[in-house]
Amino acid sequence: MKESKDILRLGKAIEEAEAVLIGAGAGLSTAAGYDYMGERFQKHFADFERKYHFHDMYSGGFFPYPTEEEKWAFWSRNIFYNRYDQPKSAVHENLLHLVQDKDYFVLTTNVDHLFQNNGFAKERLFYTQGDYGLWQCKTPCHEKTYDNEEAVRRMIAAEHDMCIPTELVPKCPVCGGAMEMNLRCDDTFVEDDGWRLASNRYQNFLDCHKASRILYLELGVGMNTPGIIKFPFWRMTASNTSAVFASVNQDEFCVPEEIELQSICIKSDINKTLARLIQFIN
Repeated sequence: MKESKDILRLGKAIEEAEAVLIGAGAGLSTAAGYDYMGERFQKHFADFERKYHFHDMYSGGFFPYPTEEEKWAFWSRNIFYNRYDQPKSAVHENLLHLVQDKDYFVLTTNVDHLFQNNGFAKERLFYTQGDYGLWQCKTPCHEKTYDNEEAVRRMIAAEHDMCIPTELVPKCPVCGGAMEMNLRCDDTFVEDDGWRLASNRYQNFLDCHKASRILYLELGVGMNTPGIIKFPFWRMTASNTSAVFASVNQDEFCVPEEIELQSICIKSDINKTLARLIQFIN
């Protein structure tokens, strides 16, 4: 079968790689059980669905709630169940097992912190689109972010009838205005010191390995933001004849003709694929 042959090729590519750059999209978190719709959404947000008729957490994040108390009731749950209430992820543990002895780096558009919570080194991660665990001034009046775990847990404990107490609505400690999630939705996104340090480490990794035998490993990346992972991975593969591009995804996809011979494309469940790769390498 073609899939089995491609898994063998990918296993060999991992073994032979001098470095591995992982590009992780939403499909990887979904494979780990962090689906934003369906049963998981129903379990935690059925009341919001009944009242406002949206059917997934992503839509709920953009809904124009009538009050800040209701908005933060939704967001505190969303943050808690996607950032802090995290059992171990076999998907991420398997991925770490495959690359832990390599010079690896992770570029991800995911904001759930699953990599760091499952053993990946912080200095090898770049969360380009933000972090559910951080707030920022909505304006923003200054370029700083704030950890929100303690505040979120207070909101969860105090929520009643889909509202949090007014005194728990977060306010900017500098200007006193509204706070917002540190998620890249528009040009108000704050790139704080931690973001810039991670960006610099990512660029240093690229500079160090631009001519190396490197594997660009794309996992669960769709076409929502192809300019962050997919297109740069294609471009870097095309510029380095020693590079290999690999993609694992449930959806149909293709690669440019100029890197077709350097590419491995596996249309399959990410979790099952990673488990089979471990069997191959071990």
